[in-house]
Amino acid sequence: MDRLRDEYGFSAVAYTTLNDYLRVRRPQIKDEADRARMVHEGMVPQFHRPGEEAEVDFAEVWVRVDGKPMQCQLFTLRLSYSGKAVHRVFSTGGQEAFMQGHVDAFRLLGGIPTRHIRYDNLKPAVSKVCFGRSRVESQR
Repeated sequence: MDRLRDEYGFSAVAYTTLNDYLRVRRPQIKDEADRARMVHEGMVPQFHRPGEEAEVDFAEVWVRVDGKPMQCQLFTLRLSYSGKAVHRVFSTGGQEAFMQGHVDAFRLLGGIPTRHIRYDNLKPAVSKVCFGRSRVESQR
């Protein structure tokens, strides 16, 4: 009641009348909100063939070296079909670590993805981020 009066200047309603209205209206409001979410929520199924695609990324991790915390970079190459991944920790996320991570991953996985490898915005891999998912990849 106080909120109706303060926010809308509405004071000409009995407390029981308001409760009766809210008892009916609250479930309706919840249903409307649920329906609105269903319209906006969704997913796009993805299809990946075995061995065709992979994703690469670096992430910041902290490790202890001689008992002292040290910031490092975690290289991850993950196959899109199986989800199998290779992880390597490097002291930096530079070009050498980027290349060595690939070499290790290809050796452990037994080959190179046949279609493509996706890179997000990795500085060692992407020289220019374009519109959407478009990237200009480094020639290296």
